[in-house]
Amino acid sequence: MTAPRSFLMPKVPEVFLLFWVIKLLTTGIGETASDFLGTWNLAAAGVIGVGGFFAALRWQTRATTYQPVRYWVTVLMVAVFGTMIADGPHVALGAPYYVDAGVYVVLLCALLAWWHRSEGTLSVHSITTSRRERFYWGTVLLTFGLGTALGDTTATNLHLGYWWSAVLFTALMALPILAWRLGASSVVCFWAAYSLTRPLGASVADGLAVPRVHGGLGWTTGVVSALGLAGFAALVAYVALTHSDEEGAHAAHAAGRELDDEPLPEFELD
Repeated sequence: MTAPRSFLMPKVPEVFLLFWVIKLLTTGIGETASDFLGTWNLAAAGVIGVGGFFAALRWQTRATTYQPVRYWVTVLMVAVFGTMIADGPHVALGAPYYVDAGVYVVLLCALLAWWHRSEGTLSVHSITTSRRERFYWGTVLLTFGLGTALGDTTATNLHLGYWWSAVLFTALMALPILAWRLGASSVVCFWAAYSLTRPLGASVADGLAVPRVHGGLGWTTGVVSALGLAGFAALVAYVALTHSDEEGAHAAHAAGRELDDEPLPEFELD
């Protein structure tokens, strides 16, 4: 058995505000783009959703360093594919969304337990080997599947609609943030918040896209997907050009600012 490849730096971006903004955009795009493709052409949806996911994942895993465009394109394709695999059992088998959500909870917990037992950590800052990267992307995929099922559960099975679902998941997002501020495990809080971004972003995107008779604004899935993609492309281009989301970038910036704020030494005149 060959040893996993090692990387000098983690192959994931640094977690700060812009990370969550881009992540939320991918969740919304994944929801509406999957719906748009499904109504446009099922064969094309399968090719783009499944083929695009595996192509992007291969592109990402072949890199030896973190590269923003590769990483975020892969997240975007995981969002589209994750929506498809979450909606599939409901459409094909008629399974309630809450059943799908329960299945994904079990699968996600099992994968996290396997990852922790194998590597001793679930921290995203430890993605420095190919094996940990595989665990990471498997976990990301399951969080998208779980989040899709949770959003559909609240909007459809619990009859909250899209906007009240968005309010609910916004409030739930505050819980891991508060727990982290109070000293809870940053790793646990990260994955909890990461999972909740999916139903939050998807609820907002659906609320914008679905017809007014169904509780939305009626912008259509195509328009919402296009607007989301434009914002996504602009933000990914920004982090790619500025390198502002590379590991340690914010710490270095903060250290440099502290040095700039220090008073200049005073010299006595003879």
